[in-house]
Amino acid sequence: MTDPVWKRDEIESPCINICVIHPQTRLCTGCARSIDEITAWSRMSADDRRAVMTALPQRVPAPTNRRGGRAARQVPKL
Repeated sequence: MTDPVWKRDEIESPCINICVIHPQTRLCTGCARSIDEITAWSRMSADDRRAVMTALPQRVPAPTNRRGGRAARQVPKL
């Protein structure tokens, strides 16, 4: 497109449209941002956004260990 509105120098959002806040980490399981970062994103300066984007790869938005699944629900036979 040649429309200048779509050629802004803003940092893009890391949102991948999987918006679920994990109850323990309080981070989005899709983009790893906190709810405060998500709500403030449009008001953040480019430097603040860049700082968040730099921190995202080190974040763990949700635990990767399983809670037990089927084996944990089964009652052992005596």
